[in-house]
Amino acid sequence: MITQDKRLLGGVAGAVLLAAVGGFSVARCTADPAADTQSGEKAEEDAEAHADSLPMTADAIRAAEIAVEAVRAGGLGSEIIAQATVAAAPNGEAIVTARAGGAVTRVYKRLGDPVRAGEALAIVQSRDAAQIAADKAAAEARAVLAQRNLARERQLYEQKVSARVDYEQAQAEAGVAAAEARRAQVAARAANVTGDGSGAIVASPVSGRVTAENVSLGAFVQPETELFRVADPSKVQIEAAVGPTDAERLAPGDRAIVELPDGRTIEARVRAITPGLAGETRSATAVLDVPGSLQPGLPVRVRLLPSRGEVSDAIVISEDALQTLEGRDVVFVRTKQGFRLRNVTVGRRSAGRVEIVSGLKPGEMIATRNAFLLKAELGKGAGEEH
Repeated sequence: MITQDKRLLGGVAGAVLLAAVGGFSVARCTADPAADTQSGEKAEEDAEAHADSLPMTADAIRAAEIAVEAVRAGGLGSEIIAQATVAAAPNGEAIVTARAGGAVTRVYKRLGDPVRAGEALAIVQSRDAAQIAADKAAAEARAVLAQRNLARERQLYEQKVSARVDYEQAQAEAGVAAAEARRAQVAARAANVTGDGSGAIVASPVSGRVTAENVSLGAFVQPETELFRVADPSKVQIEAAVGPTDAERLAPGDRAIVELPDGRTIEARVRAITPGLAGETRSATAVLDVPGSLQPGLPVRVRLLPSRGEVSDAIVISEDALQTLEGRDVVFVRTKQGFRLRNVTVGRRSAGRVEIVSGLKPGEMIATRNAFLLKAELGKGAGEEH
């Protein structure tokens, strides 16, 4: 009986297993082949998207010195590429001269030192300054004496003791003495005479840093000799040389992009365009207002964007941003996670700039300077996967 029950249980278990296998086979046979194909294609697309993506943190981007710039439409015809120089603004640089001739007895500032407006740079001990101080003291004394004489003559005139002509004479003498005292005071201020009257203070009229010095302790200097130059790096302008035809397209207020030697770019505005042409270069000068601090004399390149320029839908990017990968022209678009490879179609090229006919939209952020590092990193990652 027990043997018969075991045989019965074994037959039931075999039937259940057979049914399970049969059901699995039926499910495989009845599954939708199109769904399997779509799943496979989606997996391939995801794998391809992952292969074109390059995760990178903001800190890593800064460490690699990868510049990111927003692309814009306009075409090469709308840009004017010009070489330019950073120059001190008229109110940002001062030539400091000796106000009186004499020997340099003290030097307070040297090349590169910070300076405040009105701060002393040096002291020149001068007989001219001493004479100016003496003239000032004498003129002030005569003015005081004339005022006292005028007060006395007024009192005598009011008491009918002296004639009116004497009172009027005292008035005239007091006026002349006061004018002479004011002239002497102005001369003393112009010479910047020291308090004891022994010398002249060489002071800076602007705040900034000493950019040039031509002074030695003990040296004798003549009046109006240039001793220092002081410049404020926050008060600069950019002077760009443009051709006559391009100058006609520019107007005050037009945008400009300044490309610095270290690869950075900053925004600027056209303040003025000179009406005449330079004699040697036969070019006009576009003067740009630029924010921030730049070193006067620094050579830069500017991209001027005239409001009356040619209109185009083509995107313009730097040649540094364009990379070649497996025969394709590509750029790296900034994403939240890092960068992603994007195929583009290239148009015209000029002066380090490239038109992108398709593949990018205005406003997208792409890697420009050091974009080749992203290409190398992406290629390394592909090699590791294989």
